[in-house]
Amino acid sequence: MSVARKQTPNRSDRSERAEPQTKAARHGRIVELLTRAPVRSQSELAELLIEDGFSVTQATLSRDLDEIGAVRLRGAAGGFVYVVPRDGDDAVSRPAPDRFDAASAAHARLIRMATELLISVRSSGNLVVAKTPPGGAHLLAGAIDHSDLSTIIGTVAGDDTVLCICRDLDGGADVAQQLLKLADRRTT
Repeated sequence: MSVARKQTPNRSDRSERAEPQTKAARHGRIVELLTRAPVRSQSELAELLIEDGFSVTQATLSRDLDEIGAVRLRGAAGGFVYVVPRDGDDAVSRPAPDRFDAASAAHARLIRMATELLISVRSSGNLVVAKTPPGGAHLLAGAIDHSDLSTIIGTVAGDDTVLCICRDLDGGADVAQQLLKLADRRTT
């Protein structure tokens, strides 16, 4: 495993940084960059990563942003910025000068995941079974878990199936309808 040591005299928050060139290290650095300052585009983020010794393609960066749950939301200044959910929290980590409603980022991600991945939904009692393409269940389940849907206690994801456990004993039908409505919405 290679380790990148980079002198960064133009950044006052650190003098030397040693990081492995792994996906996990890159993800951690992306989250750090997105929470420290407004990042408006993937090309801007790629330049920041290059300054820190991470060379990435646009396709890799796009996948990384999706995997860490980053979404683009309209900032206080009117332009779009990338934001990421905080670990173990429904709130969103944002650059300090650009704060907006925490639930909106998680909700935007849920809408995007439902739109892209939801194939069908069935319910029974307090259970909802959502079908996705193969390999998509964990993405949808993660978006549901981090969303503001208080009617869902939690999810279990397989390869192409998400099991949602609802708070109310007969709340499955309502949650199934909610998920279908979310899948029909489009965010820009």
